Amino acid sequence: MADYVVIEDLLLRTIIGINPEERVNRQDVVLNLKLETDTRAAGESDAIQDAVNYRTICKQVIALVESSEFQLVERMAAEVAKLCLADQRVSRVWVSIRKPGALRFARSVGVTIERSRSDVS
Repeated sequence: MADYVVIEDLLLRTIIGINPEERVNRQDVVLNLKLETDTRAAGESDAIQDAVNYRTICKQVIALVESSEFQLVERMAAEVAKLCLADQRVSRVWVSIRKPGALRFARSVGVTIERSRSDVS
């Protein structure tokens, strides 16, 4: 049985890309996170200390992404995954990052990765 904490459509601005103009001008990125965790203890206790605190993780992701200057969305996704897996209650994470308007005829481009604790240990 798997439970998930989901953060959807987190819109942030950052330096991302390999082209010269991308290294100067901040761009929008949209993140979606799916954190696998066991929510049974939190469901029983109704206490935040028994839960993955999505507000805390969201603040950490915002700080990481908005202060970063990665060239590739793949690297950004890998670093976000590591951050999420730093919470010992998170056993697996799916990170999706999209760059809206990066291609002329596409709504967005990006990557989706899946990582587990063993991938980052």
